[in-house]
Amino acid sequence: MRQHLHLLHILHLVWGGIGLLLGASTLLLAGAAVAIGAASQTKGWSALATAMAFAACGLVLLAGGAANAWAGRALRRRRPLGRLVALGLAVPNLFVLPFGTALGVYSLWVLLHDETRREFLATGEGRPPDEGPYSKPGRTTLGPASGWQPGRRG
Repeated sequence: MRQHLHLLHILHLVWGGIGLLLGASTLLLAGAAVAIGAASQTKGWSALATAMAFAACGLVLLAGGAANAWAGRALRRRRPLGRLVALGLAVPNLFVLPFGTALGVYSLWVLLHDETRREFLATGEGRPPDEGPYSKPGRTTLGPASGWQPGRRG
């Protein structure tokens, strides 16, 4: 799974870079719409509406690109928060056809795998699964399968 995790961090960095480039170019289009509106007295309101739409889309693309790029860096450093952010970004990425869908499915497959989960827990901020207050040796989950019950100690 380490190879898949390495590829996933690269894909998130690339997808984030694409989002940042698209966001910046959309903001440039918003600036061009403002310039058209300022130069033309008859198309002022329509140019302003177009500029506002381009600016909103550009800001969303910039935010998504920055979040994906940050998640890619955090995955490379094996930060547990990066795993959670990448899982959260996988859901909206599913709706961006076709490449976002592929990245979202691949992210879910890699990051929800037990071996990947253990790798993130063993690298620092997380606690290994067998050292929890309610876990038993050899068990990595809480719930009915692990024998853990709410309100019961030990």
